[in-house]
Amino acid sequence: MKKETVKYLTKDFESYANKAEDGIEFWFARDLQHLLEYSEWRNFTKVINKAKTACETAGHSISDHFVGINKMVQIGSGTEREIDDLMLTRFACYLIAQNGDPKKEAIAFAQNYFAVQTRKFEIIEQRIKDWERLIARQKLTLSEKELSELIYERTGNDRDFGIIRSKGDQALFGYTTKQMKTKLGVKSNRPLADFLPVITIKAKDFASEITIFNVKDKDIKSGQQISWEHIRNNKGVRKLLLDRGIKPEELPAEEDVKKLERRVKSEDKKFFKNPDKLNSNEDKED
Repeated sequence: MKKETVKYLTKDFESYANKAEDGIEFWFARDLQHLLEYSEWRNFTKVINKAKTACETAGHSISDHFVGINKMVQIGSGTEREIDDLMLTRFACYLIAQNGDPKKEAIAFAQNYFAVQTRKFEIIEQRIKDWERLIARQKLTLSEKELSELIYERTGNDRDFGIIRSKGDQALFGYTTKQMKTKLGVKSNRPLADFLPVITIKAKDFASEITIFNVKDKDIKSGQQISWEHIRNNKGVRKLLLDRGIKPEELPAEEDVKKLERRVKSEDKKFFKNPDKLNSNEDKED
């Protein structure tokens, strides 16, 4: 997600934030519907209901985070009508975003925006960068798993995948997997992809997806032919990167994905454990 997009969405989401009398931040569901790009309220309420279930499953009271209200809205010609709405805590908004379609840029942003209890743009931006790298790595794991299963199905050899993937790496980087690990300071027993930047992870994933498609579409059965196919695809992706001024072998290593994953999960766990409640003051009085 581009920096300009993150900055714009941050301002947009903040502009709809409200504060209760006790200082707790909340958003109206009708506003969130607009922010998350849902055109129909009935479709959005389905996502809200899933979020309520998730709230209860997490051990929190739905009424603490989803507060029903009625409000008057103008419908034209100076007339008004009453509609249902909800006051949603940051936690409720987070759960709604988690149950939305992450392919939507606004929802991908919201999943991270509401998880970070700060208005600092830099922290939100870094959280989104971390999240995008994790998603890219997870996607590569899935495509490589599918390719591995496909190769075994065609060749009957469970070692062919490792060999073919290594040849693909050499075609993409101009270096073998082992040489790239040495170049980036990656331990021999760790996956190279765990230390690659997002652009390179996505490049590997794209090449794998093309190989999978062509192996199926062309009904390639030979391990050697699959290997050639994978090499060609990685060379093609490398050419695309080079044409755009990107040399994948020269990009520096990034933080270990496993460490990154632990940090993001830890942040989410803290958020889930003690989120702000809209009726927290009432609880104290009781």
